[in-house]
Amino acid sequence: MDKDTTKSTFKEYLIPLDREFLLNQIAKLGLDKYTKKLDSVTFCKLFIFAQLCQVKSLADISLDVRMSEELQRELALESISASQLSRKLRDLDPGLFDATLGHLIQQIHREYGFQKGTAALGRLNLIDSSTISLCLTKHRWAEFRNTKAGIKMHTRVVYHEQMVSPDKVVLKPAKASDKTEMNELVVQEPDAMNLFDRAYLDYDLFDQYCENGTRFITRLKANAVVTVLEEKVVNAEGPILREAIVRLGKPGVNQMEHTLRLIETHDSKGNLITIITNERTMEPIEIGELYRRRWHIELFFKWVKQHLHIKRFYGISANAVYTQIRIALITYCLLLLLKRKIAFQGNLLIIYKLMQRCWDEPLIAMIRKWYGDRTRTSKGRRTYDHERIFAETLQQFENGEEDHLDELAYDPVI
Repeated sequence: MDKDTTKSTFKEYLIPLDREFLLNQIAKLGLDKYTKKLDSVTFCKLFIFAQLCQVKSLADISLDVRMSEELQRELALESISASQLSRKLRDLDPGLFDATLGHLIQQIHREYGFQKGTAALGRLNLIDSSTISLCLTKHRWAEFRNTKAGIKMHTRVVYHEQMVSPDKVVLKPAKASDKTEMNELVVQEPDAMNLFDRAYLDYDLFDQYCENGTRFITRLKANAVVTVLEEKVVNAEGPILREAIVRLGKPGVNQMEHTLRLIETHDSKGNLITIITNERTMEPIEIGELYRRRWHIELFFKWVKQHLHIKRFYGISANAVYTQIRIALITYCLLLLLKRKIAFQGNLLIIYKLMQRCWDEPLIAMIRKWYGDRTRTSKGRRTYDHERIFAETLQQFENGEEDHLDELAYDPVI
């Protein structure tokens, strides 16, 4: 029997999943009552592994389990067929993965915090959706055009420390418009700022947000009817081209009761954009800069689509597709938590690539491979105790022994 109890990087990576939490959720949902081999916890771990290592198909997952002793030890599973994986993927209650994702999101909030980098703003939420294309012949349930199928990830991410983390995800067929999910994603709390694009346009909800103190910043559609009530003076040499107090909607038809601020500026590419907000206290230039941060959610979508396995799906049912996307997001959250755990300051993609290569090695071995051996003595550039040197020089000056400081040849570190 192998007595090596050293935890692998993969096992350390999975610690935030919290087996006790998973078992409580499984019991609450009534899962695994008649399961003999592939329980829900093992399934979750196996598919996270498949996401990390970009395993292309269920048959390949089955083969990896059969051929890898390390993976067998990690999962306590010697073999599993592709058909068993397919049935579990199709039938497993998605509530398990929703709860698990929410559990990890709470841990990320505790580790990273809402306020860091945005203390003056409070919680900064970025809201948008991204469409994932599907094959129409295989996914008729997701048809949204005559020749296309797809689903939308309606997503809210939290911005902190020049990065974002997922906060809430609603998965729907792509036919549903963005604004139908506004109330699901907009955080209706006074200490939160919500940034979203012009696809989320609902004058009734805008009035509701103005009444209950929900702050938002968004863009104005080109065909919007705008009644200008007051033009504000702006700095002609500044980046803000225009500021006005307006009321949106056609009078007598759908006009808003509350007024909003209209701000015109240029985006990072030099295009004119018109911003609408109910935020009254911030300067126009701050609002313009703040709206530019909305681009971070686009980077999040790009990262997930490019690096996680959600372009090609293991199953064709709605449950199978949605489960795979949730597991991909769980994988992303676990990467963020591992990055925090080892205090890694580099790009998240580096952690992801290291995990792919070193998942079966001890975590310290993975860290050493990236940073190298820091125990050896370098004969290169010397490091100096600058505080000690300054204190000694100051003492020399106070004792009247400063003549040597005027000599060009003097070097205080020699």
